[in-house]
Amino acid sequence: MSEETDPEEVLNLENNPEFQVPAEKTMSEIIAADAEDESLKKYKATLLGESATGKAIIIDEKDQRKVIPKSLVLKVEGRENVELDLTGNLSTLASHPFIIKEGCMYRLQVNFWVQREIVAGLKYIQTTFRRALKVDRDCWMLGSYGPRHELHSYMTPVEVAPSGLVARGTYHVVSVFSDDDKTEHLRWEWAFRIKQDWE
Repeated sequence: MSEETDPEEVLNLENNPEFQVPAEKTMSEIIAADAEDESLKKYKATLLGESATGKAIIIDEKDQRKVIPKSLVLKVEGRENVELDLTGNLSTLASHPFIIKEGCMYRLQVNFWVQREIVAGLKYIQTTFRRALKVDRDCWMLGSYGPRHELHSYMTPVEVAPSGLVARGTYHVVSVFSDDDKTEHLRWEWAFRIKQDWE
């Protein structure tokens, strides 16, 4: 599957004496810093958009998370997208696997909102199991994002689905949205099935 960063390394960076997570700053602290520097004000306005004015961006008043995942989308050229809705009842996703044709090339797209404050070092981690054995673990560093009303999206590099008789079957996946502050914004389980064809 992916040749991205090793998730164990990403999650254990705090064990590296050379790595230090920067101190968290609120939006108001960031906006107030270096207020007299016009070029920096313009840069912040570009980076932070509407929230650079000091107005809080809140997507869901009842949701205190900084990151609200919306969907995970399987994209295969020439096929309709398969979308997992991450805003509803997540408990049913694992019992309704979607089909992936063996050997096909695909990408995953994650869509999410950021509200209230900047999120630093957002990452999407997925661990894949087959018959209770871990067969793969991927970690994609999505980056740092400021709050805005529009969706943020991240597209993974192209992957190739496993193929062959041994690869066919159902896979169980545990996915997590996390960040540099070790905040777990969402954890859910889902499933897919590798078959000879799309039907």
